[in-house]
Amino acid sequence: MSTTALDDRRILAVVTNYGVEQDELVVPVKHLRDHGAQVTVAAVSTDEIRTLVGDRDPGETVRPDTTLDDVDPAAYDLLLVPGGTLNADSLRLEDATTRIVSSFAASGRPVAAICHGPWALIEGGYVRGKTLTSYASLRTDIANAGGTWVDKPVVRDDAEGWPLITSRNPGDLDDFIGEIDAVLSED
Repeated sequence: MSTTALDDRRILAVVTNYGVEQDELVVPVKHLRDHGAQVTVAAVSTDEIRTLVGDRDPGETVRPDTTLDDVDPAAYDLLLVPGGTLNADSLRLEDATTRIVSSFAASGRPVAAICHGPWALIEGGYVRGKTLTSYASLRTDIANAGGTWVDKPVVRDDAEGWPLITSRNPGDLDDFIGEIDAVLSED
């Protein structure tokens, strides 16, 4: 079933090849594709992405479409940053991740990050002046980076000239996806 509001939308999901929380990648990607969006999954390498459930149990394997180094972030309408502790901790150390986040923030395009995903934004200095949520253990990191952390299922903040959508964990996926749909449906 397709929704015309998402038919022309292009989404970029960025992950590492090991440790992304399965549902934080698979569920939004499937939803967006099912509603007509074109979704590209970019990983560190072209090797399979080994997802985890709860940061420990093996999850689904996902084939990336491209690499972080090869992607042109200017070609996309929204950046999706899934969590998973191992994924997010490694992802924030990739220079390409900072380049990609910078492209979205500088051009005013939305970024959606869930769970530990905001680490990628902290690393590049992109939470300063923003109100956001995340997995609770990032609260101090967000505050130290100049952001304001709140405990809510989903937060959208349009400060600093670009929309940031954040959620806490896989239990918030319905709210997270709903806010992604809303921002993508705007002109």
